[in-house]
Amino acid sequence: MKLTTLNTMSERIELLKKTVEPFKVRAQVHDENGTFPHKNFEDLKAVDYPALTVPKQFGGMEISLTEMLQHQEVIAQADGSTALSIGWHMGIVKHLGENERWPEGRYATVARDVVKHGALLNNAASEPATGSPTRGGKPETFATKTTGGWIVNGRKTFTTLSPILDYFIVSASIDSEDQVGNFLIKRDKQGVRVDETWDSIAMRGSGSHDLVLENVHVDADDLVERIKPGRKKPAGWLLHIPACYLGIARAAQAYAVQFATTYSPNSITGTIADLPNIKQKLGEMELAVLESEHFLYSVARKWDENGDTIRQTMGPELGAVKLSVVNKAIHIVDLAMRVVGARSLSKQNPLQRYYRDVRAGLHNPPMDDMTIMQLSGR
Repeated sequence: MKLTTLNTMSERIELLKKTVEPFKVRAQVHDENGTFPHKNFEDLKAVDYPALTVPKQFGGMEISLTEMLQHQEVIAQADGSTALSIGWHMGIVKHLGENERWPEGRYATVARDVVKHGALLNNAASEPATGSPTRGGKPETFATKTTGGWIVNGRKTFTTLSPILDYFIVSASIDSEDQVGNFLIKRDKQGVRVDETWDSIAMRGSGSHDLVLENVHVDADDLVERIKPGRKKPAGWLLHIPACYLGIARAAQAYAVQFATTYSPNSITGTIADLPNIKQKLGEMELAVLESEHFLYSVARKWDENGDTIRQTMGPELGAVKLSVVNKAIHIVDLAMRVVGARSLSKQNPLQRYYRDVRAGLHNPPMDDMTIMQLSGR
């Protein structure tokens, strides 16, 4: 059965839940070994998950932002690394399909590849010298014009999904033009390689290695977009980030509740869920989950229900959602560990993985300080 053949969101969510159930076991193995979960992505491709955000005209489902976030939460409850990784693909495909930013035909070719073969793409924008691209640093990756095309040289960091990406959208400074452009580079191009540098203690299964480009020749129309300087347009698709971390927090909450309602030390009658201090923590977790859920999905629905005029005013709200949900997710996981106690630090306990993974959200865009500054000027 395929997600793209089902008629309702509830049916698609139920199939996705069944699909990702094995991810929960694999997550611990890949976290311990620092390996990439290839089988997870094979399973997602098998049910056509990568095609859900492709526009209908190219054979996709063109699902709403709200539905995309709900799917991302489901995946994150099983494996945060897989959710964050596929979220970049899902969001970028959706964003490009809605905004028609590339030359005619270029997006269509990629979109049909996604639908037919499950092709995956992601941005490659971060660099050692520039840090997060949201800070505005100019890429040290360079594109030099040649007869009929370009030669691209550089190194990109944090290239999530790099072990299996089919397309890299590479930001590069355009030599002699003092401009920055996005270049669509296929994995099979000569001079493209992945340097396996990812050694983070969080999101260990995301495959966020370095992309190395050495005299990579691309065609003239592979320059798919020139990036205009200045404030970027609001990007609703980036809400896949807080959706991922809310999913991780929900997994931590579920574990803590299950533990509290079954653990009965011989010093008490009943389970620890009956103790006032544990009830307090469980209640605080549920409050934070409810607040996060309502904030995330109310803003997502606002994005879905309005056109470009309203969307252009939503930058501060989108940033506020990410800041609030991620920081609450960190708090939820911390509370869950306090409920479970010292055994939450066991290598065999998923809470210690949730604790490390959820903190990665602080370093995903937009950064908290930039969001606060933006909110101050509303």
